[in-house]
Amino acid sequence: MVVILLADGFEEVEALAPADILRRMGLSVVLAGISGRQVTGAHGIVITADKTLNQIKKETPAMVILPGGMPGAKNLAASSAVADLLLKTHKAGGVLGAICAAPMVLGKLGLLQGKKATCYPGFEEDLTGAEVLPKEKLVVDGNIVTARSAGAAMDFGFALGALLKDEAEAKFVRRSMYIE
Repeated sequence: MVVILLADGFEEVEALAPADILRRMGLSVVLAGISGRQVTGAHGIVITADKTLNQIKKETPAMVILPGGMPGAKNLAASSAVADLLLKTHKAGGVLGAICAAPMVLGKLGLLQGKKATCYPGFEEDLTGAEVLPKEKLVVDGNIVTARSAGAAMDFGFALGALLKDEAEAKFVRRSMYIE
């Protein structure tokens, strides 16, 4: 199972583009609201999540994805339940994905130690322990995937899918969506 965590103020495209791509790849994707099923994005789009974080907190997902956006990323960082799920998934060898400002959540938990990572400009100092690659749109380092901004949301989704399925499936879905 893939869990995409939604906090009020999340960047809509950074959550929904990967969700769409991963579902097209046949993966089970759960949108989980950290404080309820109704979640309002950074641009006022209201999403009804599949479940709440409380409903899935006992699970150990194969992947956890953190969309950025403000104050969404700060809301993710402030949640101990989010931290618990990330640490449990990481310990089990699961994949962690964070885009835009959200890599700061991984940095604050020490999960970027010795890893290469990128983020939205201005959040580099929050990537504690990482080798920050600020000009990179997308960075895959082992089971950690980070991306710079909403403009990288689709590439982010395909990179995540390639890790859970395979590169051939990611390329097939990319071609079927006519993404050059």
